[in-house]
Amino acid sequence: MAKKQPSIYTVSQITTLIKVALEETLPSKIIVSGEISGWKIHSSGHCYFSLKDEGAVLPCVMWASSFKNVKFKPEDGLAVLAKGFIDVYPPQGKYQLYVEKLEPAGVGALQLAFEQMRKRLEAEGLFDEKYKKPLPAYPARIGIVTSESGAAVHDITDSIQNRWPCAKLFLYPVLVQGEGAAEDIADAIKKINSRNNKLKLDILIVGRGGGSLEDLWAFNEEAVARAIFASQIPVISAVGHEVDVTIADLVADARASTPTKAGVIAVPDITEVLANIKGLEKRLSQNAKASLQLAKQSLLTILAGHIFKNPLVMVLNKEQQLDELHLSLISSLKQLLAAVKERLHLAFEQIRKLEPHRLLAAKAIELNNLQNRNLAASKNILNKLNLQLTGFAGKLTALNPKSVLKRGYSITTSKAGKVIKKADDIEIGDIMITELAKENLIESKVTKK
Repeated sequence: MAKKQPSIYTVSQITTLIKVALEETLPSKIIVSGEISGWKIHSSGHCYFSLKDEGAVLPCVMWASSFKNVKFKPEDGLAVLAKGFIDVYPPQGKYQLYVEKLEPAGVGALQLAFEQMRKRLEAEGLFDEKYKKPLPAYPARIGIVTSESGAAVHDITDSIQNRWPCAKLFLYPVLVQGEGAAEDIADAIKKINSRNNKLKLDILIVGRGGGSLEDLWAFNEEAVARAIFASQIPVISAVGHEVDVTIADLVADARASTPTKAGVIAVPDITEVLANIKGLEKRLSQNAKASLQLAKQSLLTILAGHIFKNPLVMVLNKEQQLDELHLSLISSLKQLLAAVKERLHLAFEQIRKLEPHRLLAAKAIELNNLQNRNLAASKNILNKLNLQLTGFAGKLTALNPKSVLKRGYSITTSKAGKVIKKADDIEIGDIMITELAKENLIESKVTKK
């Protein structure tokens, strides 16, 4: 018998045989554990990489339609679980894993995505305290970005209205869960800021009620974080329950652990504010009374001064000083004249010894000039002193309480000499003395008040 010849196959046939063998032998869906290597994203959105362990490398591909559902950022060295199927890629004659789902090994995909986002935004400074805007102490207009059907909107409004009923609330309904929620929230924050010249909002509260990490994921999206960071209106993030922390909480100007507490953070308690106002009012009243009392005491001290008790003393003292100055001036003039006479006598003697008949006329003229200057200076000084005396006399007359009597006024006193200022200072039957100008007196008896 002739020896049987082996079959001859084309390359394509061999590839097809291997493909069929793999499909018949391997499960239709498998999960592979390995470390990512050579991660690349094509412009088409498809991802190409390998999974490796200590002994082997497995080529992988993930189509863009599957990759869009991956929340975390795959990178080289990251341990993952890849779910998909093994098949042959005919153009290169190699088998590869077609990945349909990718998850980090040992930690949830959402948790890893959260940590990656947190580290990246923190490095950019979005969580820095220096960028956080202070909340207004007494907000009048508050915007609320949340679902109109959720419990959060009722918790927020109830909390604010109980504490600060004068605030006006404005609801901007958005999706808070599911596909498109992050974009809806971010778009609402941007639009509100662009219109705030008309809206005049003081605070913006962004949040929702509690839920799973997946339910809250819209508030971990980068679009929401950047919209909050860019907001010119101070933002309070109120997402979930006490233990829930989102990226929105870290970026916001203030974080409320629950929607109810957002109201507590946003507005003051009106009872406390009113109590503070009453306290300030009391302190202001006390300070005003104390100031008035101090001013009154200062006025009484001034009125009790010597000048008000005896107003003429100051004028009389000035008159005395004027008299003393007048006497001093006369004495000085006498001494000056005596000195001049003495000098003239000496000069006359010296001139006589010389040839007085030649100098006598000139010295006579000089003496006459000196006498005239002396007389003019004396008159000038006396005129000035008379003017001062006239001024002091005028002031004295103005201070005289009886000077007004010449203008038609009168002063009424009791028999004992007490000035009557009001009706209570005199009784019916009392005698009153009314003083008129030129010391004219009228005596009258009170018959009626």
